[in-house]
Amino acid sequence: MDDVRTAEQREVDGISRRSFYIRAIYGIWGIIATALGLPAIVYLFLPPKARQENDWVEIGDVSKLAPNAPVEMTFRRNRVDGWKIQSEKSTAWVVKQPDNQVVAFGPQCTHLGCAYHWEESKNEFLCPCHSSLFSIDGKVVSGPAPRPLDRFKTKVEGTKLLLGQLRQPAERKA
Repeated sequence: MDDVRTAEQREVDGISRRSFYIRAIYGIWGIIATALGLPAIVYLFLPPKARQENDWVEIGDVSKLAPNAPVEMTFRRNRVDGWKIQSEKSTAWVVKQPDNQVVAFGPQCTHLGCAYHWEESKNEFLCPCHSSLFSIDGKVVSGPAPRPLDRFKTKVEGTKLLLGQLRQPAERKA
């Protein structure tokens, strides 16, 4: 009869089954609450960064550009959005003018955003979607495009060409 113990004796020796299950349930609830609450705490105390782009991106060597010969240049720009930093690939049409000023146009037509190309035989930019034509300085020659090509801010440091933000010209087609 020594092997038979009462419930009170078993509780004295260690944790009871009921107590173990209650503690396990509280532990699981604590883990779930932490998993759900931690993102909210991070959101409140570490707000996301505003969407932004690097101010200036180096895209090439100005000394290699011929005057009045548009060149399509590809570059990568880092974009910060929330907590993510993404590297985006983009292009620009770069024209070195006879006075050595450099102009860089955005890659999309201002009509519907199609990609345009340089048509050497016409000495103009041509958008194949709806036949908009743009002069070498980005102005609308013909077609449905409502305004000139969008331009990047540009600056030259030594022989390096740097591009800034893409901006829209104020001029509109009448």
